[in-house]
Parts: sequence; structure tokens; C-alpha cells
Amino acid sequence: MASVFTKIINGELPGRFVYRDEQCVAFLSIEPLRYGHTLVVPVQEVDKWTDLEPETWGHLNQVALRIGQAIKNAFDTPRAGYIIAGFDVPHTHIHLFPTEKMSEYDFSKTYAAEDTDPAAMDEAAARIRQHLGTDSEGRPA
Repeated sequence: MASVFTKIINGELPGRFVYRDEQCVAFLSIEPLRYGHTLVVPVQEVDKWTDLEPETWGHLNQVALRIGQAIKNAFDTPRAGYIIAGFDVPHTHIHLFPTEKMSEYDFSKTYAAEDTDPAAMDEAAARIRQHLGTDSEGRPA
């Protein structure tokens, strides 16, 4: 059975994409630590990041670096947080988010999906895409 991320990648479920290529995608988390919280996900459905091919792992991190810079610029924060957790969805993903302090690395403080402001989510995605030069599907504009 396909993971929820595979369903988002395939367009079966909605997603706010900021980046897409042949190997990976990036879209906003529906339960963000802060607005702008982005997930970098390989297209290939692999549960644990330690099971990825080294080339795929390297590519995910190159993309995460680029998106991390865009997040810092889009939200004028000193850092972009980076977390690999991997317990909620059995599909490798890297969490990236604007941050100013270590206390923001706390998943018990995420917004519930129903508590996020859709307009703020759309604006966050647009800000990141502007800095990446991508369109609403995450492809180069």
C-alpha cells in the first residue's frame, strides 16, 4: 500500500509543493512546527533513510541545503532546522523549518492540521518558491 507521501507525490492527495525533480520532492508539512516547515521526500518509497542508496541520500541533502537557504531567506531567520524523525510516515523524509532557537525543535508543539491557517500556509509556500525560483508544482519557473 502506498504511503501518504507517495499519494501526495502522485497527486492523489493535495500538497503545497515548493520543489520537484526526478528523484525527490519537497512540500509543506500539514502539521508544521512553524509556517514554512517543509518535508524533503524521495520519490522512491523507502521507509528508513539508512536504507537509501548513497546517491539518493546525497541528492536529498543537496536539495535540503538549497531549500534550507530559501527558508532562511524567505522567513529572515538565522537558521533552518533539520530533523530526520521517520516514525509517523514509513517513507523517508527530512524536516526543514525556519528557527531561531533550540526549543523550536519540539514535535509536541506542532500545529494540528485543522489549526493551520490555509492562507498562511499558501503564503509560506509562495515565499519559499520565490526564493527557489519554482512554480506551484515545485518545478523551475
